Amino acid sequence: MWNRESARLKAKELVIQMTLEEKMSQLVYGAPAIERLGIPAYNWWNEGLHGVARAGVSTNFPQAIALAAMFDRELLGQVSETTALEGRAKYNAYSKLGDRDIYKGLTFFSPNINIFRDPRWGRGHETLGEDPYLTAELGKAFVVGMQGKGDVMLASACAKHYAVHSGPEAIRHHFNAVTNQKDLWETYLPAFEALVKDANVESVMGAYNRTNGEPCCGSKTLLVDILRSKWGFAGFIVSDCWALIDFHTGHGVTSSPEESAALAMRCGLDLNCGSIFLQLKSAYDQGLITEEQITLSAERVFTTRFLLGILGEGSEYDQIPYETVECQKHLALAQETALKSCVLLKNNGILPLNKQKIKTLGVIGPNADSRIALMGNYHGTSSRYITVLEGLQDECGDDIRVLYAAGCDIFRRKTENLAFDNDRVAEAVTVAEHSDTVVLVLGLDELLEGEAPDDGNSMEAGDKPDLMLPAVQQELLERVLAVGKPTVVVLLAGSAIDLSLAEAKADAVFLGWYPGARGGRAVADLLFGKRSPSGKLPVTFYYNEDLSHLPEFTDYSMAGRTYRYLTRKPLYPFGYGLTYADVRVLAASAAKDATGGLAVSAQVQNLGKVDTEDVIQLYVKAEDSPFAPTNPVLCGFARVSLAAGESKSISLSVPAQSLTVVDDGGNRSFPGGRYSLYAGTSQPDARSRELTGASPVKFELSL
Repeated sequence: MWNRESARLKAKELVIQMTLEEKMSQLVYGAPAIERLGIPAYNWWNEGLHGVARAGVSTNFPQAIALAAMFDRELLGQVSETTALEGRAKYNAYSKLGDRDIYKGLTFFSPNINIFRDPRWGRGHETLGEDPYLTAELGKAFVVGMQGKGDVMLASACAKHYAVHSGPEAIRHHFNAVTNQKDLWETYLPAFEALVKDANVESVMGAYNRTNGEPCCGSKTLLVDILRSKWGFAGFIVSDCWALIDFHTGHGVTSSPEESAALAMRCGLDLNCGSIFLQLKSAYDQGLITEEQITLSAERVFTTRFLLGILGEGSEYDQIPYETVECQKHLALAQETALKSCVLLKNNGILPLNKQKIKTLGVIGPNADSRIALMGNYHGTSSRYITVLEGLQDECGDDIRVLYAAGCDIFRRKTENLAFDNDRVAEAVTVAEHSDTVVLVLGLDELLEGEAPDDGNSMEAGDKPDLMLPAVQQELLERVLAVGKPTVVVLLAGSAIDLSLAEAKADAVFLGWYPGARGGRAVADLLFGKRSPSGKLPVTFYYNEDLSHLPEFTDYSMAGRTYRYLTRKPLYPFGYGLTYADVRVLAASAAKDATGGLAVSAQVQNLGKVDTEDVIQLYVKAEDSPFAPTNPVLCGFARVSLAAGESKSISLSVPAQSLTVVDDGGNRSFPGGRYSLYAGTSQPDARSRELTGASPVKFELSL
């Protein structure tokens, strides 16, 4: 296993040989070579959210929110390890040719572990969902997989965006996210703490916004008091890209680039993804920073480069060949993750589709044959794409006639011809009328929900104004359902959409997320029953009218938000997802373990006639504490594979922290007293029982 202290000493010995200007030059993301010391150029900016991004061909996995829906630590770790391996293969090949440009390095700015607190946030699909425990568990698995356990670090992971960051996108460069201490320590910080203390994440990226008045990339509270001092973080801190400019142009906490650079460095920020650290020499000349501060940051970034084994010393990873990229093993993993991430939201028995009963299948909708809807954002390039239409065509072969109509564009632009749109709806209705069964593929893509419109981002992207489908798609949904044919609605999107019309009138509702470059094949396999769906929602699906009952988007209070504090009935609950079988928890028990947590044993059985995987979930509530969240919270989960009729006994662990509460001052403690624990395939809310027809097993403990 890599040795940080050894790497730190090597970095110290190297940095002491540098001039002040040379040390400064290494603290920007495009660090130049220092030839006299044998130091090659290095670009720190790379992306690996769901496969290597922006660096040519790579294995493209489902978007992060879809990977979260797997509720599978091990498989997510394999995804991040695969990303790192392909990153190594690219680094080895490109560096031999002298190409050390952007997106060619081994320091990935992933994962995004912000909490998806509000369904309007455009970048929510980059996250691992709305729950702090799920985000922490999956985030740790991602980091361990990416960084590896070899003699040197396989690749460097980055916990972002620290902290209290989840929209609005349009005002992020001057926005102040205000949070109370309870929400800060109960919701916004736990995943970051877990990745730092339990997974040894190598870097942390500060967010664009201010938190409680301090810019996140220049916050003494976040960076010095909490990250470095309280948590003991030893890696490097990097700014979000061009975030330091916001100090003086957006937040108004400094009056010049030099002051912005100095504020960030004084708070321990080591590496600038941007251009403000080009002003370090001027800041130094003005007496705003010291050489000791510059030296410390240089030592930290070179410690990482030594941990990666890329300063000439060589490592076991130098021989990873370029053929690793998009190899069959990695493509098979992408297919498996797509199969496990899709969520079946409704099924009146139409699924799986029966080839013997269908002569003509109508495939309709703007996302049916869309490549961009497969991808999510921060993605690489695939050598082949398989859309939902193509996947269904391949599956149907010559046995079933497939009719296709887009029906409409994904949304209606202001310059779009309304009459032309209506003609396309007419085509879709005609296809539905001539089909035995309809698969209607709707949703969004990265041009509609995504990062704010900055340089390099789509001018259409950003937050959602509401939870409805674009009006032109809502009209298409109404018209196709009105035909009355058996209809499966497939949603390709990265966030909650109000599908109440589909829930009421469609025969099945199926969430494919952004399933990856070849995800259409997985969707087809699941719809035709080659595998049983097994994904679970890592976010709550609200009704659109619920937005009026949530705090304002700019209000970071958790009151009424996410399943933990929700007081209204959701459309589809967090943790919910159907299979083609019927898995039940028959009995469960728990006992204190040596760590202060709980060891839980559960007896589970597949009462159905189809083999399936499912996710057993544990939820807990401290009944005697006034500081417990409104509803029971997720505290354990495990995937289980069950043949038809099979029963198993499985073991799960509840960490000690899940038995604690956070008071109004942000203090976490163990309240003791009575606890209610629930074990099932969903959370213990009335809506889940209504949708699944099953109740989790409940038992009480006194601790």
